[in-house]
Amino acid sequence: MNGRLDGRRAIVTGAANGIGRAVARRFVAEGAQVGAVDVEREPLETLAGELGTALLALPADVTDEAAVSDAVSRSVEAFGGLDIVVANAGIEPIADDDYLHELDAAVLRRVVDVNLVGMAITCKHGLQAMLDGGGAVVCTASPTGLYGGAPEEAAYSIAKGGVTALVRVIASGYARYGIRANAVVPGFTDTRANKVVFDDAAFLEEVLQTIPLGRAGTPEEVAAVVTFLASTESAYVTGAIWAADGGATAI
Repeated sequence: MNGRLDGRRAIVTGAANGIGRAVARRFVAEGAQVGAVDVEREPLETLAGELGTALLALPADVTDEAAVSDAVSRSVEAFGGLDIVVANAGIEPIADDDYLHELDAAVLRRVVDVNLVGMAITCKHGLQAMLDGGGAVVCTASPTGLYGGAPEEAAYSIAKGGVTALVRVIASGYARYGIRANAVVPGFTDTRANKVVFDDAAFLEEVLQTIPLGRAGTPEEVAAVVTFLASTESAYVTGAIWAADGGATAI
């Protein structure tokens, strides 16, 4: 790695698995210290064991504002400040989500609470810690929040649509503090959330036909884009929505 994040201090939510885990690993490899937040304590602590003192395991539910505030405070105390917020934690309950006219309101509330409100809470407390020194915010969005491509996942699509608005209001409202905000839009990625697709050969082939590059992405490929958006290499980039989707949103 090239040390793109040398001396930087970051919070990464959803860090126990998938894209968040890949981001935490990439950040540490690039020289950052990382406060890793997730509801799953065991894989988080395993990751801390792998990466050593550069990573602080912070078990917390992003829908619990007090827990998020505490996680940010602990990270700031441990590292001496905060420069980067990666709001990545989310859920995609494919089996429970549905077309809007059939959607259980409890599912809608839960998905929005985690995927949008939880991200906003994470950004809120991260912003408070960066007001004096500036920094970068990266939120994980989705193609489903940009286009109506998944009407059978109404709750997820609605929440992810809100994430793009979240990024834009942060970008416009906090530029004067030296804070940038952007979104990464992972396409179909080889993560636990997509296991149901990988386990169904016919379904998998159908999905791959919608991707110009003809394959799933990896968490590491998404993490590379997040790293760019968090680094000074993207110093003139804010309010942008960056796709890492194999070209799926290009067609």
